[in-house]
Amino acid sequence: MEANQSNLKKDSIVIVLFFLALIVVNGILVGTGKLKFGTEGFGIMVAAALTIALYSFLYQDNPIFKMAEHFYVGVATAYLFIVTWYSVILPDVILAWKDVGGTDVWVTISKSLAIIVPTILGLLVYTRLVPRISWVSRITFAAMIGFGAGFAIPNYITSHILKQAKPSMLSLWTAAGPQWGAIVIFVGVITTLVYFFFSVEHKGSIGFIAKVGVWFLMISFGASFGYTVMARVSLLIGRVSFLFGEWIPLIN
Repeated sequence: MEANQSNLKKDSIVIVLFFLALIVVNGILVGTGKLKFGTEGFGIMVAAALTIALYSFLYQDNPIFKMAEHFYVGVATAYLFIVTWYSVILPDVILAWKDVGGTDVWVTISKSLAIIVPTILGLLVYTRLVPRISWVSRITFAAMIGFGAGFAIPNYITSHILKQAKPSMLSLWTAAGPQWGAIVIFVGVITTLVYFFFSVEHKGSIGFIAKVGVWFLMISFGASFGYTVMARVSLLIGRVSFLFGEWIPLIN
């Protein structure tokens, strides 16, 4: 109990000091005219506070980061709900009934079923809130997984298998001479596949080919890691330029 109370006091002090520092800095910026007092300026203040709060996790886990994390999750959930309402529920469930009707009975029935069946499946998800009938929600999840797999598998095979295999099926020799890029790709594909062929012991020539495949794998992993780091650094540069360009105008 005493440890929990001391942690709560420490967290409260950290939060209070954080907000006091923000109030002082923003007050100085507004007072000196470097930051406009209005809706735009308030938005910049909130964005700067959230940016600093989220990056405070680089030091250690702290209550400021948790507060910003909860705020982010809440805003994202509310935004997702609004988008779902206006893009799915309102046009496809509520307003869709305006198009139901006509002289053809079968067309009317098919349009009605196209609305009723997905709506019922969506409502069945909420049965998980009632433990006694929570098993009913499995019908919806089974339908989602079945439809999702049916739509995803052909696209996945096309984009991740066939299109990935196509670059390795290039001509190694043309009228202009050897195509060194195609040769390197061919060697990399073959040696990498040999490395993952574990039914044969990696000794002798097989071991040498497998080691070449390992080098290709390391180059690939290094390039992927470098690309990921560059993407993250670009995000960091964007936030730093925002803090010292729009919030505290130190960068012209």
